[in-house]
Amino acid sequence: MTGYGKAETILETGKITVEVRSLNGKTADISVKTPMLPKDKEMAVRQKIAAALTRGNIDFFITFEPNAADSAKKINMALAMEYYSQISELGGQIGAHNLWSQNPNDLLALILRMPEVMDARKQDVITEENWPAVEACIDQALENINRFRAQEGEVLYKDVTEKVANILEYSRQVEAYEKERVEAIREKILSRFAELKAEPDQSRLEQEMIFYIEKLDINEEKVRLRQHCQYFLDTIASEECPGKKLGFIAQEMGREINTTGSKANHTEIQKIVVKMKDELEKIKEQSLNIL
Repeated sequence: MTGYGKAETILETGKITVEVRSLNGKTADISVKTPMLPKDKEMAVRQKIAAALTRGNIDFFITFEPNAADSAKKINMALAMEYYSQISELGGQIGAHNLWSQNPNDLLALILRMPEVMDARKQDVITEENWPAVEACIDQALENINRFRAQEGEVLYKDVTEKVANILEYSRQVEAYEKERVEAIREKILSRFAELKAEPDQSRLEQEMIFYIEKLDINEEKVRLRQHCQYFLDTIASEECPGKKLGFIAQEMGREINTTGSKANHTEIQKIVVKMKDELEKIKEQSLNIL
C-alpha cells in the first residue's frame, strides 16, 4: 500500500500541485491536508481517493504557486487614505502637522506599516470554472500513485512467492529425517528399558511404541502446510486485493510450522522449522503492504 503520486496543472492565476502519499493501513484512512479544497468538493474527493486506493493511511495535499503578478501585494488605497486623514487630523490637534510636512516619507512609511494597508491578493484559487482542470490533476496524481504501487507490487509478488517456495522446499527436506527420527525414538525408548534392566511385554511394548510415535507424527502438519502454501500462491495470483486474506493464510501456515516444531523431537528438523519460521515472518511483514 506504500506509494507516492504527484501531478501538476497550470491555472490562469498560477500552478496547482497535487500530491498523494500512502502507507500501510487496514482501511482507507484519508487525511486532506489543504485549506484550498472547497468544502463542497471535499466529500467527492475523499470518495474518489477511497475508490482509487482502496486501503492505506493516505495523505492528500494541494499546494498553489501563484503567478508573479498575482502574488504581489497591493495597497489598500481607501484604508491608506483613511489612516492619512486621521493622522493629519491628530497632527493638527497636537500641533505636529509641520513635523510631517518636513518628513513626508516618514509619514508614508508609517501609513504603509499600518494593519491591512499592504495586503496580498486574496481570492479563491479553486473555482467552479477551473475545477475540471483541478479534478483532472487529482485523477492524474491518483493514477501515478497506483502506477507506483503496481511497480512495488511486482517486487512484493516475486519476494513473497519465493519465500513460500522456500517453505515448501524446507517441508520436503523434513522428509529426509522422518525415518531416522522414528528409529531414534524407538532406540531411545529401548535404551531406557535397558537402563532400567526391565523386560517389557514385547506385544504391549510395540503397541505403546506405535501409539507414542503416532502422537509425534507430523505427516498431517506437512500436508496442511503444503495446502496452505498452495492456497497462498493461488490467492495472490488470482485475487485483485488479497492482502487481508494472505495475512489469514499466513497465520494458518504458522500454526502448522509451530506444531511441526513441537512434535519434531529431532535436531535437524528443528533447524528446518526455524528456517521456515524466518521465511514466514518475512512473508507476514510483506503481506501488510499488499492491498
